[in-house]
Amino acid sequence: MHMLMVTAGGLVLLALFLGAGRLRGGASTATTMAKVFIPVWLVAALVNMYVGVTRAGYTIAQELPILVVIFGVPAAIAWLIARSRAVRD
Repeated sequence: MHMLMVTAGGLVLLALFLGAGRLRGGASTATTMAKVFIPVWLVAALVNMYVGVTRAGYTIAQELPILVVIFGVPAAIAWLIARSRAVRD
């Protein structure tokens, strides 16, 4: 359940990044914000992994597949959005 909530939080954060980009400068800025989102989300996913290892008692091996999903789903969607908008622009 935690993994689903964190992944959903990443999608909400992506939507906020895209909305801020659109408000600031249209589709091209939204594309840039999708690209900016990816490293920001990587840091957040790594912090989640760190907390899982240090506080929740999981091993790194147990947390790695969770990291892949938590980071990968929102990052892949951000990459697809950035790529599709870059092709249209």
